[in-house]
Amino acid sequence: MRNFDFCQDTEEKRPSENLGQVLFGERIASSPYKFTFKKQETCKKVCTRSYDPANSADKSKLAFLKKGMQLNYQHHWIIDNMPVTWCYDVEDGQKYCNPGFPIGCFVTPDGRVKDACVINSEFNKKNTFYLFNHVDITIMYHSGKDENWPGARLVTARLRPQSYKHTDENNISCEGPPMEIPGEFNNKLNLIYTYSVTFEEKNNIKWASRWDYILESMPHTNIQWFSIMNSLVIVLFLSGMVAMIILRTLHKDIARYNQIDSSEDAQEEFGWKLVHGDVFRPPRKGMLLSVFLGQGTQIFIMTFITLFLACLGFLSPANRGALMTCAVVLWVLLGTPAGYVSARMYKTFRGEKWKTNVLLTALLCPGIVFADFFIMNLILWVKGSSAAIPFGTLVAILAMWFGISVPLTFVGAYFGFKEKPIEHPVRTNQIPRQIPEQSFFTKPLPGIIMGGILPFGCIFIQLFFILNSIWSHQMYYMFGFLFLVFIILLITCSEATVLLCYFHLCAEDYHWWWRSFLTSSFTAVYLFIYAVHYFFSKLQITGTASTILYFGYTMIMVLIFFLFTGTIGFFACFWFVSKIYSVVKVD
Repeated sequence: MRNFDFCQDTEEKRPSENLGQVLFGERIASSPYKFTFKKQETCKKVCTRSYDPANSADKSKLAFLKKGMQLNYQHHWIIDNMPVTWCYDVEDGQKYCNPGFPIGCFVTPDGRVKDACVINSEFNKKNTFYLFNHVDITIMYHSGKDENWPGARLVTARLRPQSYKHTDENNISCEGPPMEIPGEFNNKLNLIYTYSVTFEEKNNIKWASRWDYILESMPHTNIQWFSIMNSLVIVLFLSGMVAMIILRTLHKDIARYNQIDSSEDAQEEFGWKLVHGDVFRPPRKGMLLSVFLGQGTQIFIMTFITLFLACLGFLSPANRGALMTCAVVLWVLLGTPAGYVSARMYKTFRGEKWKTNVLLTALLCPGIVFADFFIMNLILWVKGSSAAIPFGTLVAILAMWFGISVPLTFVGAYFGFKEKPIEHPVRTNQIPRQIPEQSFFTKPLPGIIMGGILPFGCIFIQLFFILNSIWSHQMYYMFGFLFLVFIILLITCSEATVLLCYFHLCAEDYHWWWRSFLTSSFTAVYLFIYAVHYFFSKLQITGTASTILYFGYTMIMVLIFFLFTGTIGFFACFWFVSKIYSVVKVD
């Protein structure tokens, strides 16, 4: 990191990053730790950093280093595109491999040992920082001499962070007491950074499966299986309940309504058939709803294709930034379905301001996301962070949006407006019917709040791992699990919305358009509440800028999730309502 006063490479090289890496703030730079294949190094010096308490610049540099140790900041190193992992023992004799290692650790003034200080009993002095100024690197390779191909391939890179107080620069030995940095900076301080390298032949690990050791050691795979099975059992049970209630009740309803029609002494209509003349009455704010549906369709197709490709292994962690790049490119190219769905639904709602509809579809939600993103980036620029996106990349994103996405949205809207509006199975009456007094549970708000609980219950465990991968730099590779959860989410959003929609229609409340969208999209509110809980319980974020950044990026996630889940719920409900009114006889 540029702000930390570590050793710098004299001829620093920076490989070109793809769009996903730039957006995620991944910046790769060459390091001063130089290796030659099969050449062992022992306790080799990299550089020395000296700090004088009389010098204000030195004071601020050391204070920044201490703050990094206090907040458990991590180094992330790469060799041959492989993360250099730090493996250590956890309970039950298992090993856990972390794709990063801490810069140091801290023992509090009251003697509490924090974070990585637990690995060494010598780290015990109160109000003291311990710097990991030495690393023992082990590089394992697969030799080709027995398989008739020249050279060797790197299959594993591991290290152990160590702390040594090097007293003599000219005669360095990697043993002795740890490198202590006192809490109070009163005396001159010299920090000498060193490393050792060993090479081991490991022919039982194939180059194609060299990532496996990182993935196998991740401690949460078992939790994943348990959570998936748990989710699946709950969802299957609920699906069965919902299907049974709806199919049996509906079947009886339809049979009863059609029987009443055929009998001469037709009784008065009741239940959901009563509102047949109003159920397809266009909603208020139909413009906004149609725009949301267009954007939601775009996000749904993008998510589906991205997750499907990730499942097939095209977007593995080895392809850095591939997932984000794929998602952004797909989103840009999927302007046509957004324009088409929005225009077709707006025409179905009997809207006439088609120009406004097209412009809002192309600009409203992407505009909100871009504005949020731009403000976040402005904060990063002001703070001088390396994660700030260069101005050129922002211009490129704007060019993709206005040069590709917007014209494609216009094309989709053109075809959408050319189509006939969606035909409803029943005619709408001239005069709106009065809605009777509703009980507490059939009022809009309680139904909407209840509707989001079920889908959120299926995804919250996955959400924990996704947030970990974004904010705690842990690897996310379980796209098979995620795709399964995605399918479960679709089913639960649809079922919860359809069930609540049916109850509201039975209570003779025909305002279902917006309610069906908001019932499932309320899951996004629970997502936001969970993100707030995660922020306070799991993250050690201090400072206003960092907090604004966390919640700024969270709001983008929440908006995308709101549109996606709402669209699923709406179309499930639309299909359901069209279906039930098409099978009853209406005079």
